[in-house]
Amino acid sequence: MRRIAFHAPLKSPDHPVPSGDRLMARQLMDCLARGGHDVTPVSDLRSFLRDPGDAATRDAILARAEAARRDLAAAWRKDGAPDLWMCYHPYYKSPDLLGPPLCAAFGVPYVTVEASYSPRRSVGLWRDWQARAVAGIRQAALNICLTRRDRDGLAGIVAPERLGWLGPFIDAAPFLASETRPAPGRLGVVAMMRPGDKLESYARLAAALALLEDADWRLEGIGDGPARGQGADLFARFGERIDWAGAVAREDLPARLARFWAHAWPGVGEAYGLAYLEAQACGVPVVAEARAGVPEVVTDGVTGLLTAEGDTGAYAAALRRVLEDGALRDLLGRAARGTVAREHDMAGAAARLNGLLAPLLEGRR
Repeated sequence: MRRIAFHAPLKSPDHPVPSGDRLMARQLMDCLARGGHDVTPVSDLRSFLRDPGDAATRDAILARAEAARRDLAAAWRKDGAPDLWMCYHPYYKSPDLLGPPLCAAFGVPYVTVEASYSPRRSVGLWRDWQARAVAGIRQAALNICLTRRDRDGLAGIVAPERLGWLGPFIDAAPFLASETRPAPGRLGVVAMMRPGDKLESYARLAAALALLEDADWRLEGIGDGPARGQGADLFARFGERIDWAGAVAREDLPARLARFWAHAWPGVGEAYGLAYLEAQACGVPVVAEARAGVPEVVTDGVTGLLTAEGDTGAYAAALRRVLEDGALRDLLGRAARGTVAREHDMAGAAARLNGLLAPLLEGRR
């Protein structure tokens, strides 16, 4: 058994607010545990900087990071350093301020998962925070990628032998076990309701549904957040066609998803979208935009339908196609479920992840 220190500077796995970031952090820890490792979250320090010009917040984060490093170093000198440090999702807004200096000082292998890099952030106000993220990425013995876009970005700053491939995944078992009972015309969406990209996706969905007022559909929205009022207002014109379920307990989610005719979520700003995988594991096809990392988890014409970014007419047409063609809907749903089971389940991901780490852990203690 190897001791692995785990850190997620964007959102701790113990953070009280649900999100895809929190879920993926927890899933990675589960994968490590399945590999027989003793994995421990080492700090709840959040290095996320919303505004690069906010010097007071930046300085406060740096001060907390320095204190956390001192505490961890003291603990390691007393009890021994871990065998490996894994950082989940460092990027220009949320670099790892703890792992790189500690690992360098104690000779501990440093690994990132879902790190990202864009040269556009190396100038201007983000320059310093991005430089900190890049330093960690370059120090890492291995940077494990979940999307081709991230891998292509990192390939510009690290050698190919320091890149590994994992791909997006979920604990698919409870979703694959659900009995698919799609209600004709029942579109669904699972997403937080917060300002920014999420609210923009809701706005784009509402605009598309406005072009389908003649079609037979209802929409069930699962999710909650600070922009719930704004989100609901976008759909007010549709009256009783909209069912807002709010937050749903995770154990109840598979049964709710299994009733969807299609998962309708444009996907503005989605790195890949774990909710897409969860829906597909329930046999539900996805209708989304072909943007960012969405094509990593949805294959156009096979497990769902993807349309061009920002093309409301094309998105509405794709929704209409799935609503009116039950045979197509069932074909996409079956393929979606099979694809998640084969390519995106946690069991396979755990084997791949632990295989990637094995060379770094060999010979340690």
